[in-house]
Amino acid sequence: MIDRRMVTTTTAACPLATPTVAGARRVQVRARVFRLPECGCCGAWVAHLEQHGFAVDGVMTQDMEAVKNRHAVPTPLRSCHTALIEGCVIEGHVPATDIRRLIDERLQARGLAVPGMPVGSPGIELGGARDPFDVILWSGSDTRIFSSHRG
Repeated sequence: MIDRRMVTTTTAACPLATPTVAGARRVQVRARVFRLPECGCCGAWVAHLEQHGFAVDGVMTQDMEAVKNRHAVPTPLRSCHTALIEGCVIEGHVPATDIRRLIDERLQARGLAVPGMPVGSPGIELGGARDPFDVILWSGSDTRIFSSHRG
């Protein structure tokens, strides 16, 4: 017969088998983020990723254009920072939930982007103001809306 103490003791001894509130425990995902050292919104976006369980390796550079060119980020999709996560390029203030969805669904794409710097996107929270913005899924020159975030 299994009682509550046995379940509690067993799950405490085997934390990897214990489900989280949102479902199965997730493996920590590594992110390499290229950004300007003086950019505060980039630092805030890195903090957003860390709060959502990503392990971030920050790479400070003054030549973000070279980073974007090296990773073939289309000019209309460019923003202030560029990240490499699970073989995808993440451009700009993409919400961590959208990055997780891309990884979980194993979609074939070059990456995700939030062009520009919309107020209310992760890292650009300004007193609760929120502009609507779209997250763009891209592969080469092909793009489509991956998700929409409305104020």
